[in-house]
Amino acid sequence: MVNSYKAAPDIEVLTSNFPIPGYGLLPINAFVLKAKEPLLVDTGYTLENAEFMDTLRSVIDPKHLKWIWLTHTDHDHIGSLHQLLDEVPDLRVITTFLAVGKMSLHNPLPMDRLYFLNPGESMSIGDRTLTAVKPPSFDAPETTGFYDDRSGAFFSSDCFGALMPSSPGQSAADIPEQELKEGQTLWATIDAPWLQKVDRGLFAAELKKIGRMEPKVVLSSHLPAADGRMTQRLLDTLASAPQAQTFVGPDQEGLQAMLAQMTG
Repeated sequence: MVNSYKAAPDIEVLTSNFPIPGYGLLPINAFVLKAKEPLLVDTGYTLENAEFMDTLRSVIDPKHLKWIWLTHTDHDHIGSLHQLLDEVPDLRVITTFLAVGKMSLHNPLPMDRLYFLNPGESMSIGDRTLTAVKPPSFDAPETTGFYDDRSGAFFSSDCFGALMPSSPGQSAADIPEQELKEGQTLWATIDAPWLQKVDRGLFAAELKKIGRMEPKVVLSSHLPAADGRMTQRLLDTLASAPQAQTFVGPDQEGLQAMLAQMTG
């Protein structure tokens, strides 16, 4: 089920929870930024396309959208992308060269409806400026989030996501601190296993860049909205991820247990 809630006066979250047997629930979020030129951040995951579109229509008429910000091309981010491009002829996609290259392997994007924005570059969408940011943690090399100078929101893509034992609600602040730390650490080891091989000094420098941003709200694709006052806690947990236990997926015995859980 795809639900919606407000993360800020001009930001709606479209969210659902994806169950991963044996590990918990992974929130999957997209965002509607109600700017002068309205923008949708990502488009849900493929299996929930119909529900996603229904919830989107309850928040905004898709015909009013001017932009889609495609953070990266994983299937939990591109579910309704082509339907929206078909329905809204003037809609354009903000993304990167690498993202378009990956999409061209299975479902190409129309080249005349793209806007390339690399990390560090900015663009106006009428009443605010968006600055592209490479998050400190990611699973896909094309990943690009952004900072919105009007709302003060940092859209971090997969970074700061967390696996939760139960439905996490609408605010990361409501999640018990230890539960959030464990869920965020587990997600980081799954989503970005390269963190355990990274130069710690360089990684610390990347984390400090986000701290200096001082966002009013952190909006991850896989975590409820996090008040900006939580930013340092989120960064501290991510900083410890390189020392965390390496994630190893289930073996055949684990698969049998998962199947038993799925079939009741």
